[in-house]
This record gives sequence, structure tokens and C-alpha cells, in this order.
Amino acid sequence: MKILVIRFSSIGDIILTSPVLRCLKQQVPGAEVHFLTKDAFRELVAHSPYVDHVHVLKDDLGATIRVLKQERFDLVVDLHHNLRTLRVKLALGARAKSFAKLNWEKWLLVNFKVDKLPRIHIVDRYLATVAHLGVKNDGLGLDLFIPSEKEIAPSALPATHRNGYIALCIGAGHFTKRLPRHKLIALAKKLSGPVVVIGGPDDKIVGRAIANAVGARAYDATGKYDLLGSASLIRQANSVIAHDSGAMHVASAFRKNLVSVWGNTVPEFGMGPYIPQHPERVHISEVKGLDCRPCSKIGFDRCPKGHFRCMENQDLEQIAEWTRAGRPQAAASGEN
Repeated sequence: MKILVIRFSSIGDIILTSPVLRCLKQQVPGAEVHFLTKDAFRELVAHSPYVDHVHVLKDDLGATIRVLKQERFDLVVDLHHNLRTLRVKLALGARAKSFAKLNWEKWLLVNFKVDKLPRIHIVDRYLATVAHLGVKNDGLGLDLFIPSEKEIAPSALPATHRNGYIALCIGAGHFTKRLPRHKLIALAKKLSGPVVVIGGPDDKIVGRAIANAVGARAYDATGKYDLLGSASLIRQANSVIAHDSGAMHVASAFRKNLVSVWGNTVPEFGMGPYIPQHPERVHISEVKGLDCRPCSKIGFDRCPKGHFRCMENQDLEQIAEWTRAGRPQAAASGEN
């Protein structure tokens, strides 16, 4: 059976599809699994033993469709579910299944604070699209595979950081998902032991400010490594602090002791940390009782109310304490 799985973006959303890929490959006899995504994210699935071929979404969707038609898929599993994926499904003419986005329920929670969302993680909503094939959740969590040439050797880090550290992942897609700079600096000062600050090129100014404030105990890795290189640093950490972001799901894939910091979004959306084998490793930090939260299912460039209490009122002492629960854990994805 030839199956095309579609998820165009982004980091966390694609990592969350990994149980579908694994379960399809392992539970459907003879399954040939293909994946369609943007070029920026192909590395997240390109090294998976459960993916036979990765197709890259081109700027010209018609050109992408022409390539896909040659494959003659038996089934399209749409885990993105938008107008472009609809066009792909119609053009391919194969049987198709799409996951439930729950946009109406999310809209109610954001705009009226009426919670009609089912307590079902998005992993299980993804897996529901292939339940008709007899596929079931194997309970093994998320996968992320890093080839040896993409691993960051401990020798690349300062000598003080080679025997373990806390990964402080400062990035997120929107301002209202991120702790402000002064809060990140205050948090870094409260952490015990070596800290590696992880983020992309857009996070370099904040990363430098944290390192300058904390001193040699903080190693600034922002903007220094590509996607899998940063994932390698997360994999090697004792504990991880991350916002509602791709880094949070990377840490979940490696079963790390994880402190997940939530601002304008909420775990009730169904996309929180997913470590079913070790739920005790997950710690959720959020400011409860705010009548303005959630204010968006995605995020904003500034707090709509101006006070930003969902991040300004975060308990930094508690976050720091949770990181101390970390201990060296299995390095490879799939190990317990």
C-alpha cells in the first residue's frame, strides 16, 4: 500500500506526525510511506526509518502535484488540512483522510472562553485518520532521528558544559509565546549549573544578553547551528526549558525532563508535551486564572491587553526547581 502523508509545517507539527509514520510502517503490512513537506523542514523526516521518500513542496504547487501523480498513491493522509492540501487531494484522486482541526472549538475558547475542546492530544487526532487501516497508537511517543554527521560533539562546547547542562530554548513563533528578555535573564540566573542557550538567528540578541548577564556559566548557541544541530544540543541536555514551540516537541521526542512555559496559548488546544512513557518528566508552567487567556490559538507580536501577565507573572523559582529534577537520560530516540 502506497501512502502519502502531508504536513507542510512547522517544526513541532511535523514531529507530532512521527507516531503516525511509525505506526503505519510497522502495523500496515508492506506499507510504503511518503511524506510531503516544505524544504525547510524535510530534515525532520528525511532520516526516519519509517519514511520511504520525502517530497518537497515547491513554490509552484502544480509542479508538485505533477510529481506526486506519478507515484499513484493508494491513500493520502492529510495532517495539515488547508486549501492547498485540498487541491493536492483532488488532483491525485486517491482515497484521502484528513484530521479534525477543531477550529470551531478553538475559536470558542479564544473568543468566549467557552471550553468545548475534547481532551484528546493531537497525536491521537492524527492517528484517527489511519484507524480504518487497523492502526493503533503504540504508546511509544514521538521520534526524531539525527544522523551522526549532524550531531554536535561535546567537544564543541566549553569544557564546563561537557558533563551536562540545562538547555534554555528561548525561541517561539510569536512574541506572546516567549518570556520577555528580562524574565529570561532572571530565570537563567536562578538555574543551577551550566546552561546552553538555544535559539535561531532571530534570537541572537537575546541569547547574547543572557550570556552577558550570567557569565561563563551560560553558553550562547543561538544562531550557531542548523535545525538538527540545535536538536542535538537538546538531546544531550539533562533538562530542557522551552516555550510552546518546536523545541518543546524536540525535547519530548528525546524524553527529556522538560519544563514547558506557556503564555497566550494553552495546553488544552491539544498540542502540549507528549511523553506517554514518562509523563512525570513533563512540567507545565502557566499562569492560571487570567480571564484574557488564551487570547489566540497561535500568537501575537505584542500583548493585546498591554500587561502581558501570562508571561510576566510566571513563577521562575518553580521553573528552576523543576529543572533540578533532571537527570541524564537515554540519548537515542526510542530508548526508555
